[in-house]
Amino acid sequence: MRVLHVEAGMHLYGGALQVVFLMRGLKARGVENVLACPSGSAIAAEAAPHARVVEMTMRGDADVGLTGRLRQLIREVRPDVVHLHSRRGSDVWGALAGRLEGVPVVLSRRVDNPEKRWVVNLKYRLYDEVVTISDGIRQVLLSEGVPSSKVHCVLSAVDTERYQPDRSHLAWFRETFGVQEGALTIGMVAQFIPRKGHVTLLDALPAVVARQPALKVLLFGQGPLHAEIQARVQADPLLAKHVGLPGFRKDLDHVLPCLDVLAHPAHMEGLGVSLLQAAACGVPLVGGRAGGIPEIIQPGLNGELITPGDTAALAQELGKLLASAELRARYGQAGRQWVLERFSINAMVEGNLAVYGQAMARRTSSV
Repeated sequence: MRVLHVEAGMHLYGGALQVVFLMRGLKARGVENVLACPSGSAIAAEAAPHARVVEMTMRGDADVGLTGRLRQLIREVRPDVVHLHSRRGSDVWGALAGRLEGVPVVLSRRVDNPEKRWVVNLKYRLYDEVVTISDGIRQVLLSEGVPSSKVHCVLSAVDTERYQPDRSHLAWFRETFGVQEGALTIGMVAQFIPRKGHVTLLDALPAVVARQPALKVLLFGQGPLHAEIQARVQADPLLAKHVGLPGFRKDLDHVLPCLDVLAHPAHMEGLGVSLLQAAACGVPLVGGRAGGIPEIIQPGLNGELITPGDTAALAQELGKLLASAELRARYGQAGRQWVLERFSINAMVEGNLAVYGQAMARRTSSV
């Protein structure tokens, strides 16, 4: 089997990492991978050991010419399936390219934001099968009228060999991020965009710091809101003292195990790869009850959920975890076990392979 993957993102965020995991697993099973991605994108080097990488111009939703470029690649590669992994125009123009070349098209849907019904009616006719990375996203599509026979939930995966409960880097962590000896740390790993909930966390911090005066809060990531959040932190003496913005890090496997709690008070979220990574590292979680987050965070088992935007509840749950080392350890241990049982790379690869089989069978039966 040969699969043409299309990933339009420039950065190696959660979705792009899932594409790398998938291609690695597929290659191990004898599947030939070809990846189309933007010129200069971060995924190109990561994917090279697992796929033939073709970098090309991808200009987003208005880039009608992407259809022609992908059609040319399809004719050259002759894949059995085209798998579209992101939006930014590749979901529509890539689907049209696959359709025009007579190749089954699979779309991975990684976000839970609703779309207008007329858009759904037109757009989802282009796909033979749709993979959602959480049941929460699947339910959104079903509520918008996408046939249930076409929508398959294949949970995202985490590399549990790389992400483990290993605090051997704690001295490095404290020195690198300015954490006092004995101080507790809250981390947040997310793009700086409104739906991730950075503002909710900042609003909750005064109440949390009142109970934990040595607390350090680290906001990892980059994005459009970074400058605004940074300005707010610098303008507030309390936040400036307790909050750091270390940017985007490639060494989260060393960072996450050293955190005491991971916060993710998102208002919308497809699933939350950083939550999976932190749980695999044995870190307790506090997150928003949104999208696929409740499929990771099980209240009373490995973390706590809040209503998105509920600052008081976020402060309460963070304070409860920070106050009890025993509770953090219990939640952390249960969290790693939860991930091992439900979010393995092997299960994700097998799930996508099964969807490819259905897409090819559907297209064959319709000919």
